[in-house]
Amino acid sequence: MPRLLGIDIPGDKRIEYSLPYIYGIGLSRAKLILEQAEIDPNTRAKNLSDQQLNRIIQIIQDSKYVIEGDLRRELQQNLKRLQAINSYRGIRHRRSLPVRGQRTGTNARTRKGPRKTVGVQRNKDKK
Repeated sequence: MPRLLGIDIPGDKRIEYSLPYIYGIGLSRAKLILEQAEIDPNTRAKNLSDQQLNRIIQIIQDSKYVIEGDLRRELQQNLKRLQAINSYRGIRHRRSLPVRGQRTGTNARTRKGPRKTVGVQRNKDKK
């Protein structure tokens, strides 16, 4: 299992499909990186030499791609900023409601979570 930038990528898959296991690198960016590194996309990740792995790492760092922890941190800061300025989107994030205009009268269960049934509490002392 090869290790790139602190992330283990699956060795049995083609390198083209292993690179997107790094947060912030998708399929199109992976293809671009492999093209720049002059590596065959059909090569299995476990068959890459140390020199090829170093070339991939060098290209990712030289291209200044924001990946992994930095990208996660940046996204969290964006959400916190929206919430701090009390924008509409920030308020929707804070309340765990859909942000992009979807209906909430019905559906939206993924964002709102499971239904909370509201019922009447019976008084045990009363007959």
